[in-house]
Amino acid sequence: MPVEPVHLTNVGFAFGDGALRRPVLRELDLTVAAGEVVLLTGPSGSGKTTLLTLIGALRAMQSGSCMVLGQELLGASQAARVALRRRIGFIFQNHNLLGFLTAAQNVAMSLELHPDFGDDAARFAEAERMLGRVGMTEFASVVPAKLSGGQRQRVAIARALVAGPGLILADEPTAALDRQSGRDVVELMRDLAKRSGMPILLVTHDPRILDVADRVVKMEDGRVVG
Repeated sequence: MPVEPVHLTNVGFAFGDGALRRPVLRELDLTVAAGEVVLLTGPSGSGKTTLLTLIGALRAMQSGSCMVLGQELLGASQAARVALRRRIGFIFQNHNLLGFLTAAQNVAMSLELHPDFGDDAARFAEAERMLGRVGMTEFASVVPAKLSGGQRQRVAIARALVAGPGLILADEPTAALDRQSGRDVVELMRDLAKRSGMPILLVTHDPRILDVADRVVKMEDGRVVG
């Protein structure tokens, strides 16, 4: 059987120590299959973003097993976690584009360490190709301040996808967008993922996009409950 890109078993995580210790994740199991779009929902404080940071190797594991793209993260070194992060595309609510760079420059930055794109010309050509795939060709030379919220999020998607990651992690990517822009962004992510077999795990509070997913996973009090 093929190995799932994300396979978590009995994951636990807490902030603080001793009397100040506060459990956030408890005995959590989760899998995400290749090409699957999974939406992670639940009330604020249920552990969704903490879970995303563990899967994305942004935070060290404490207990349980967390296999991501074939890498066990429990006990993984800092170097191993950094290496894994380079194989994951991240999309955030506030897009985190650099304001002094154009759209193409923001996307091309993700290729600076990529072995297949060793010079600026190759990186910019690939960045412009990816901007074309998200409908942003004519905005390649525009800085973020002159783009709408939906356009900035499209650039962020292009940046996340340009290096051909094995997994996309998105944290509330529609929260700052209006209804139509938010739906357009998620449908674009889904269509690109389906074409490439790339899985997406997306944290959201937005009930308007639940039908876009292959599966909706609900969290409550640090556990998967549905």
